[in-house]
Amino acid sequence: MARTLITSALPYINGIKHLGNLVGSMLPADVYARFMRARGNEVMFICATDEHGTPAELAAIAAGQDVATYCAEQHEIQKDIYKRFGLSFDHFGRSSSQQNYELTQHFAAMLNANGLIEERTIQQIYSIDDGRYLPDRYVEGTCPHCGYERARGDQCENCTKLLDPTDLINPRSAVSGSTNLEVRDTRHLFLKLDNPEVEAKIQSWIDSKEKDWPVLVTSIAQKWLKEGLRDRCITRDLAWGVPVGRPGYEGKVYYVWFDAPIEYIAATKEWADAAPEEKRDWKRWWFEADDVRYTEFMAKDNIPFHTVSFPATIMGSGEAWKLVDYIKGFNWLTWYGGKFSTSQRRGIFTDQALAEFPADYWRYVLIANAPETDDSSFTLEGFAGQVNKDLADVLGNFVNRTLKFTQSKFGDAVPAGGDYGPAEEALAKALDERIKALTENLEAIQYRKALAELRAIWVLGNQYLADEAPWTALKTDPERAAAITRCAFSLIRLFAILSAPVIPTLAGKMLAALGLPENQPWPTESTGDLIRAIPAGHAFTLPDVLVAKIDDARVAELTEKYGGKA
Repeated sequence: MARTLITSALPYINGIKHLGNLVGSMLPADVYARFMRARGNEVMFICATDEHGTPAELAAIAAGQDVATYCAEQHEIQKDIYKRFGLSFDHFGRSSSQQNYELTQHFAAMLNANGLIEERTIQQIYSIDDGRYLPDRYVEGTCPHCGYERARGDQCENCTKLLDPTDLINPRSAVSGSTNLEVRDTRHLFLKLDNPEVEAKIQSWIDSKEKDWPVLVTSIAQKWLKEGLRDRCITRDLAWGVPVGRPGYEGKVYYVWFDAPIEYIAATKEWADAAPEEKRDWKRWWFEADDVRYTEFMAKDNIPFHTVSFPATIMGSGEAWKLVDYIKGFNWLTWYGGKFSTSQRRGIFTDQALAEFPADYWRYVLIANAPETDDSSFTLEGFAGQVNKDLADVLGNFVNRTLKFTQSKFGDAVPAGGDYGPAEEALAKALDERIKALTENLEAIQYRKALAELRAIWVLGNQYLADEAPWTALKTDPERAAAITRCAFSLIRLFAILSAPVIPTLAGKMLAALGLPENQPWPTESTGDLIRAIPAGHAFTLPDVLVAKIDDARVAELTEKYGGKA
């Protein structure tokens, strides 16, 4: 049994995430986790809310809550939404956990012992009106590189350049909007990335992944390395976060981008600590874990930290912690080519999506259009079109037509009689090729290609049913009609198994109609055997319509509600 460790980029705590956040990390990670479990692998799928840093404090202030209460409430809200989306985390933790405090402080101590942390006096912006230092994200202003007027003090989200707050033109406090600012000296800790030995290790590691990793990932990493690594300040003047725990650093915490990736490890320890009676061994996934294959999923803005900063932390500790084996990076999902925006009422957020349609509708369309090689534009017209054409007309129609015909002509059990012939042999051969391609693309985490194969498999079933027409054969050759029907039942089972990683709820309904349990293993037998899997006499039930279509009036209603083409 292979061991597969999967982590998804941590969703930030400040509010419910939109569909782009979902498809940029958590949803594709879930599809891969489900596929790997179906293949018989031992899987550890980890995620958590990222709860430290400036935006959490600002969001809590806006909500009129203390930050700990705010984060606790938002964690539960997000956890519930992801559960309803069918995300099958083995543990969904919190970066504010005691486990993360301890591990973050451990890594900092090891880096310090190895000479990779240095204390420095730096100049930082102080807000006289707010009576406090303003860490990077507490400062907004104009980016000196691209002129974007709402750049944050750590990074410009428009051009992605890393910044220091003092780089900004016309800086202002993100807390109060005050421009009554001055620069003062303050002491902080720096991770020494501008170091020939560190750069050489990171460069060698990235070079070793060049042939295997997506171009999106390696190109971003190489760009950072080419520009030269900079020492990074890893502490902040904040009250909320992992305490530095060092004399003279009272009131300072570790930078959120230092502690957040460590939460992957800490969340696994949370998983173990949650069930002490089971004596779970969290370290076997992370420490001296050479038999584990570790895959990370994230959007492109997270790539630099996971290809440079976090690996430098792992390597710099001098300990045998697990480094990532494969990073799946994604571009942006846009809303009609523009940004999702709460303030401008543009785009659908995850809680809203679940209120409108079943989770599997969103899962299917998002994965089928995953922004793997370029940005992908989400439109309501495209969403409705794919639900109607693929899920309703192809998959749903095949299932409902087969079950209704069988019940009306043969009763509530699969009919006996007849045997398979050339048509079934040709079908099995065509399915063999498609299943092989589907499996290979899911293994390679090529989702657009995988879902094209999945839809093609559904189409083969519909074409078989149309060509062989058991309703016509029944008039002259009832035995042949029975054989065709039995094959169609086995196809329903096969379609459910192959679809389950992407649309688990619909797959579960298909299997339930056949009286079969969920979590069926991925097929390894020949397709000739797969299309004989359901025997004569097997009982079934007739479910409601599997997939309801979305009409034009509904699309117009949603466009009015969430905004359409600008």
